[in-house]
Amino acid sequence: MSKILVTGASGCIGQYVSHWLFKYTDADLLLWLRDPTKLTAISADHPRIWLLIGDLRDADRFAAELATVKRVIHTATAWGDPERTEQVNVIAVKRLLMLLNPFVVEQIIYFSTASILDKRLKPLPEALIHGTEYIKTKARCLQDLERHPLADRIIAVFPTLVFGGRVDGMSKFPTSYLTKGLVEASKWLWLARWLRADASFHFIHAKDIARICGQFATRAHEANRELGQGALRRIVMGQRAISMNDAVATLCYWRGVKLMPGVPLWPWLIRVLTQILPIAINDWDRFSIRQRHFIYDPASAPERFGKMSHAPTLETVLIDSGLPNRGKPRKGLTVRPLT
Repeated sequence: MSKILVTGASGCIGQYVSHWLFKYTDADLLLWLRDPTKLTAISADHPRIWLLIGDLRDADRFAAELATVKRVIHTATAWGDPERTEQVNVIAVKRLLMLLNPFVVEQIIYFSTASILDKRLKPLPEALIHGTEYIKTKARCLQDLERHPLADRIIAVFPTLVFGGRVDGMSKFPTSYLTKGLVEASKWLWLARWLRADASFHFIHAKDIARICGQFATRAHEANRELGQGALRRIVMGQRAISMNDAVATLCYWRGVKLMPGVPLWPWLIRVLTQILPIAINDWDRFSIRQRHFIYDPASAPERFGKMSHAPTLETVLIDSGLPNRGKPRKGLTVRPLT
């Protein structure tokens, strides 16, 4: 029986992916996590579940197990503390790959962030220049992976803004930071409804991330056919881009807040506001303000791989999130089941 390793298995994406693999495959799952009490989506007692309890920086403890896996889905990451971020996001990844058996491992799905790519999915130079420590380590790791001997077996996936879980705590899955932020964002709609911003972005639900990863992990690994890429395949995960104004309008409608005539937030005005208001911003924030449109071509949803999205629109995300709907319901709006 094949073995699939999932790192960061207690996190939001890690649990959605692990749950999909448990439900739709017969593989043994090696779940690498630091705190087994946070594993809520599947039972750790099932005979197909093997827990590797420890820090990613202690990979040598699991050398024997790592040498037996055929597929790896690496979702674990770190941010905040600069030293730990470097150790987990760069050094530990190198060690993990070193401990895999090249005669056994068939595929490695490596999770990064779409922020380090430009709109054509090329590495973004500014990520290494202006990025936070998290952004810089992800950019450096991608450089290393592009040159790695196993590059032709690596699929680097770059999620855009990730929703998942519920704000009311009623989901068995952890709540993503973005979904948690819906509650706070709702408190500012009284102000946001008056503003208009020239910006756009993609988003994706963690269930749809799991769906895409599941398709990769259950099919024979193939050489990269993406145009303009090397041996390592780059996939940005996201639904169709949405403008910031449409996002605010959707959230206002959902919360029953009347949208008002808008005041344009010109880039120069944003720069002035960040200077006169007590707002702490770094170089990466300034770059993001200048960039404004974080869009990618292609941005991949499950439909690109012949499957159906769980949450293809922001409205379906809001339904799934458990955020109370105080507006008028729209006819025909449903969340498609994950199959």
